[in-house]
Amino acid sequence: MVFKEQTFHGLEPEMETEIANRASVEAAVANALAIAGGIDASDVEVTMENDQIVLTGTVGTVGEIERATAVAKAVEGVHLVQNRILLGGSSLDGPH
Repeated sequence: MVFKEQTFHGLEPEMETEIANRASVEAAVANALAIAGGIDASDVEVTMENDQIVLTGTVGTVGEIERATAVAKAVEGVHLVQNRILLGGSSLDGPH
């Protein structure tokens, strides 16, 4: 059997450990939001883009939007949070 050095065209693929770490941070933030008081996070999605947590979805009050950011920032491994959460009555299809 002959082993050949791997070559990549363009960007090197992400290491599996990076993907696992990113997934564990996303899961930790989602779990923290689920158990945090003062917020109904059932319609909130947590993703990690580059080195920041991105929160999307809808909640019922402005206070819940602010609470979601505070809870996410408190999770170990989170450095930046971008909050894109909308109020429940907002529509993405309407005029901006």
